[in-house]
Amino acid sequence: MPKFENQTIEIALFALVALAMLVQAIVLLAAFIAMRKAARSIDEKIAAFSSSVTPLIDNTRALVTRLTPRIEETADDLAALTHSLRVQTADIQFAANEIVARARIQAGRLDGMLSHVLDTLQRTGDFMSDAVNKPMRQFSAILASVKAVVESLRSGATASRSQANPTPRGDNDMFV
Repeated sequence: MPKFENQTIEIALFALVALAMLVQAIVLLAAFIAMRKAARSIDEKIAAFSSSVTPLIDNTRALVTRLTPRIEETADDLAALTHSLRVQTADIQFAANEIVARARIQAGRLDGMLSHVLDTLQRTGDFMSDAVNKPMRQFSAILASVKAVVESLRSGATASRSQANPTPRGDNDMFV
């Protein structure tokens, strides 16, 4: 059985809510068209009534008597539909608020995790830098001391040769 993530479930819920809203919009459009057709029909019958008032009074009363329950039923249906839309809108608002709250929580968690990873990388970099630089400095110091020893041995060998042939140097040997 596949395991769904919260985001997938939330997207599916959004799709279901959007589909429900689309169906409701289609139902409202159909009700609007039916009401408009009924209104046009009533307008046509009123025009016929005004042209021939006396002979059609009985027929008009029968028509009004027949249409009144349907209009009341349609008005009741519209009131129920409006109430249902208000309830569903409140549910959608609640779901949206809950989703936003969850997204904020997840963003905070993600920020904390990324901060921890970056801090760990910084500490690791510092450790690696110290682990490499300290031995390199020590090795450089050893090389410098070896070089100084070699230089002093060389200068000592040339100094002993120059003592065999002393030449006046003046102030070159004085250190101030």
